Amino acid sequence: MLIVLAVVLVLCLGGVAITWLTVKDDVGDVVDATKTRVVAPATLAGRPKLTDPELQSAADDLVAGMKSQAQNETSTVGAFYGDPAKRDLVMIAGVSGLMADPKKELDDAVDGLSKQLTVTNMKAVEAGPLGGEARCGDGTAETVPLGICIWADRGSLGMVVMYFKSADQAKTEFTTIRGQVEQRS
Repeated sequence: MLIVLAVVLVLCLGGVAITWLTVKDDVGDVVDATKTRVVAPATLAGRPKLTDPELQSAADDLVAGMKSQAQNETSTVGAFYGDPAKRDLVMIAGVSGLMADPKKELDDAVDGLSKQLTVTNMKAVEAGPLGGEARCGDGTAETVPLGICIWADRGSLGMVVMYFKSADQAKTEFTTIRGQVEQRS
């Protein structure tokens, strides 16, 4: 009888420990999420920030659509970088705030994007050291090819759009660009 009680006690304590670790990890994720910000650096992967009002308006429109997906929004970003004359143009858009279900946020962002642009081959990619989930795919805006990568984690939802590039080309720079846009304090 004492052995049975000892086994039950060990199993109960093990269950409590596992529950504690799970809750502790969820609390840690929420705390990290509240420390997340998205920023527009002066340069992005070596590209200068552009100040063209028409481009900025396009980025702002995309950000406005993303804002509805964050709870307690803490920051937003929308900007263009590069040199259009050299066909090197990158747009970033993102919002930080608590994301209750990052996978659902990512799915919703991909669905919304697919309604606005022709997007194909959206595939899961390595999200990088900041975690979460990410996908990259090919798109087109009128006749311009686009390499599009989207990420979502507990603290942010963001997008990198590389004009005149493929998804494979965008994927090679994705984690570097995301690391410059998404910051944790």
